[in-house]
Amino acid sequence: MRGDPPAAGILPLSASPQRVTVEVEVVRGGRSRTVRLEVASGTLVRAAVRAAGEAPEGSLVLCGETPLPLDTSITEDLRLLVVPTFSGG
Repeated sequence: MRGDPPAAGILPLSASPQRVTVEVEVVRGGRSRTVRLEVASGTLVRAAVRAAGEAPEGSLVLCGETPLPLDTSITEDLRLLVVPTFSGG
């Protein structure tokens, strides 16, 4: 016998990571634009904001009315509101 089979919760190395949908709405100067992203489960909020074309370190990120730290892992579909807190000049 080769031993016990692997636990049911362990995926083989060839398995694709679970994907989640993130809608990123960027609000600036009374205008907004929305970017829809599909990312791997566990992607950080920082990476999603960057993928939407914004500088995460210069932005306030909200989920509903709750501020989210940039190092929060995204594990389910969600909608982020991004408010840039500085502008170039």
